[in-house]
Amino acid sequence: MPIFWRVVYWTSQFLTWILLPFMQSYARSGGFSITGKIKTALIENAIYYGTYLLIFGAFLIYVAVNPRLHLEWNQLQTIGIAAANTWGLFLLVLLLGYGLVEIPRSYWNGAKRGYLLMKTYFKAAKLMTEKADAEENLEDVMEEVRKVNESIKYNHPLRKCVDTILKKCPIEYQEKMGRNMDDYEDFDEKRNTYPSEKSLVKLHKQVIYSVQRHHRTQVQWQILLEQAFYLEDVAKNETSATRQFVYTFQPPEPENRFIQYFYNPKVEWYWECLLRPWFYRILAVVLSIFSVIVVWSECTFFSTTPVLSLFAVFIQLAEKTYNYIYIEIACFLSIFFLSICVYSTVFRIRVFNYYYLASHHQTDAYSLLFSGMLFCRLTPPLCLNFLGLTHMDSSISHQNTQPTAYTSIMGSMKVLSFIADGFYIYYPMLVVILCIATYFSLGTRCLNLLGFQQFMGDNDMTSDLIDEGKELIKREKRKRQRQEEGENRRREWKERYGHNREDSTRNRNVHSDPKESNFSASNTTWSSKYTRANNRTERDRIELLQDAEPLDFNAETFNDDPLESESGRYQPGGRYLSMSSSIIFEDI
Repeated sequence: MPIFWRVVYWTSQFLTWILLPFMQSYARSGGFSITGKIKTALIENAIYYGTYLLIFGAFLIYVAVNPRLHLEWNQLQTIGIAAANTWGLFLLVLLLGYGLVEIPRSYWNGAKRGYLLMKTYFKAAKLMTEKADAEENLEDVMEEVRKVNESIKYNHPLRKCVDTILKKCPIEYQEKMGRNMDDYEDFDEKRNTYPSEKSLVKLHKQVIYSVQRHHRTQVQWQILLEQAFYLEDVAKNETSATRQFVYTFQPPEPENRFIQYFYNPKVEWYWECLLRPWFYRILAVVLSIFSVIVVWSECTFFSTTPVLSLFAVFIQLAEKTYNYIYIEIACFLSIFFLSICVYSTVFRIRVFNYYYLASHHQTDAYSLLFSGMLFCRLTPPLCLNFLGLTHMDSSISHQNTQPTAYTSIMGSMKVLSFIADGFYIYYPMLVVILCIATYFSLGTRCLNLLGFQQFMGDNDMTSDLIDEGKELIKREKRKRQRQEEGENRRREWKERYGHNREDSTRNRNVHSDPKESNFSASNTTWSSKYTRANNRTERDRIELLQDAEPLDFNAETFNDDPLESESGRYQPGGRYLSMSSSIIFEDI
């Protein structure tokens, strides 16, 4: 176990401090080659970590010069571990204080009727603003790409870089711009100012970012529309007397036949309209009890006589009866709940568009790597905090017990007594203040005052955004309904008149006038000399002209036109035999 924990800990530290930051810079770089991206990543990380190395080097020089200090390698290793865990514990308590309150409250609010729908309207208004901003940003960047594409010709040395940028652009913009492949224009014939490779690298970086952001907002908008339509269907079906869940827009059938058979409209109505709200309420109460236990244990785990931490009480009771299975279950559930509270907060964090974890595979590489760094930095202090809650860490409980394999890797904190006896014990008590602040939504109110619109029920701005989002959803709903109605009408016309049109065409060909047929045949023979045989495009054009022929029911004269006679529509005397159903529909 010590070997296992040593491998896990040091590999995670290598990832979070060296490899993942390098990969972040590599993924965000706009270089056109692997060598260029590696060079950019090395320069960015050298500037960032140079300050840390400078501070650590100054500390080593001070220790070497001062004769009173004698630090061995193990002690230096413990100091480095303590510094990393201190930073992780500082962030851990902040995230934990938010998750302990927000997770139970989110389930409780989810059980309220109309709450999720109002919040979806609010998100729709904000997402539409972000979507419009992303489209505008993409247009500006594409305009820059167009200028560069026109200025750099086919034989310019940087043309390969421009081609690489064009490949990253959306297809519709590629078709508009195309390639400027004028053979008669050489890049050195005109004295134009050409962009440098450095500016192209910057433009490449902007293209990658703007295209990814535009695609993300488009996908999120479609997903949000589906959620809004579904929540509106739930609100309508709550008052249904038939107790059958009816959709406004029929969703695709599930691939699993088992789900399709058992999760029928009646079962879906009972779950969505009756059972799920109560299930969410019960789950919110259970999670609230767990949150109270965590908060109480965080404030009292330093007390060993008497034992006040509930986690320590449960473990010690199982220890007396040597019930190892119970210890495993209790430890697993405790760490599982702590991890959910901490890591779920990481998924909710958004630092403008710099760091943002988007659902449905829409997160960029930089944000994914940044979240991986946070997880690697939060996991060791989370485990250490759990051992403190259960009194398994001797440096915190001050008991002469056999240390666990994990605490043996962490080393003895007696080297830094002010951290072991001060920060590790009293700082977790701050979780109480953070829980109170989260309960009263102080952070949300502060962001709202700064101009970042947040969902608050007692705010005029929130009400305005909800109304705006509701109108947006209505507009999209009407648009989709018109599309479905158009498809249904086309399908009905095709099924009703498709066979009749074929039969009437066949009858017209059989009962046509012999003179007209001979004239049409001779005209066809004459025109075939000057056209390709079996020219489908020409036949389609002629058929289109036939369908588009204006009709005069009061005409007394007969125009001996081969197209008109061949169509069989108009006969002498103003008698009209048949009319194409597709022409009627297209006119409508």
